[in-house]
Amino acid sequence: MPDTPIDYEREMVGTVEVPERDRLDLERLTQWFAANVAGFAGPISYSKFKGGQSNPTYRIDTPAQSYVLRRQPFGNLLPSAHAVDREYRVMHALHPTGFPVPRTYGLCEDAEVIGAKFFVMGMADGRSLWNGSVPGCTPDTRREIYHAMIDTLADLHLQKPAEIGLQDYGKPDEYCARQVARWSKQYRLSETEVIPEMDRLIEWLPTTIPPQHATSIVHGDFRLDNMIFAQQENRVIAVLDWELSTLGDPIADFSYFMLNWVTPPNGRAAIGGLDLAALGIPTQEQAVERYVARTGFPVPPMDWYFSYNLFRLTGIVQGIKKRVIDGTASSAHAKRMAEMIPVLVNKAHHYARAAGMPA
Repeated sequence: MPDTPIDYEREMVGTVEVPERDRLDLERLTQWFAANVAGFAGPISYSKFKGGQSNPTYRIDTPAQSYVLRRQPFGNLLPSAHAVDREYRVMHALHPTGFPVPRTYGLCEDAEVIGAKFFVMGMADGRSLWNGSVPGCTPDTRREIYHAMIDTLADLHLQKPAEIGLQDYGKPDEYCARQVARWSKQYRLSETEVIPEMDRLIEWLPTTIPPQHATSIVHGDFRLDNMIFAQQENRVIAVLDWELSTLGDPIADFSYFMLNWVTPPNGRAAIGGLDLAALGIPTQEQAVERYVARTGFPVPPMDWYFSYNLFRLTGIVQGIKKRVIDGTASSAHAKRMAEMIPVLVNKAHHYARAAGMPA
């Protein structure tokens, strides 16, 4: 882990000039926009968002309107990774329901246009927050922001997939078992060194899967910096980064969000150990109570789920580390993320022991 705190909002919010290796063919892209995006009128100018280390994300500006383009990375990809087509599909289905996602404008599955699959969505004009302590705000503001996040996740889990055309967006049952199998495979495909604790988790987790209480749309990466808040209200106006979404266990999804309450502050969403009462942030118990009141879903002890989510995060970050080594990582932040692997594995092992994994 870095020795000095990182100002993520300075480093990750906003755009930069597009690096040479990430440049797009603007002539071909303009032709695609003209043929596929209603109301489009060029010319195009563009920049690259600082974040989005998994799927590179661009700001596309025209004289009348701004858009966001999200594409797969260039180069070789792991199977089923970087599924921008799935991101597009879930947002396209959710937008008409009033759930806060950007408007979708089009999906391009022809890699010949810019060198990779991509989709285009509207740009949410709001606040991007990274620090879980939300510095510079009043306790009331922080409380409203956290309540908005909890309520937004609960509302996602209450969506009826079949009513919005997402009944086949994933298998409805055995979500955690499938996720453990998937991320074990992805980890092995991108493995760069032997980590005995990770090998132990790969053996133990599949034998201890909790029963799945319900099936819902799960986001898969629901956290503070994957949301845009209204400029003048403490309200979520857009949930972003749906790459890991599917149908699955809402408790697994909720417990991922709850990891922030047990992770020491790191300049990002984690708030473990802070004086939550003084900050106005709900405690873990209060957050669970609010979620349960809104959904009716029972939330069991979370040690197993914490271990599972940290294991899954390790698989994701290991993929980023492999892309750093291969030279295809799309963000300067990726190298620092790769350095987190030992910490993630140790924490996953800790919660597995708390959940009953033998020594």
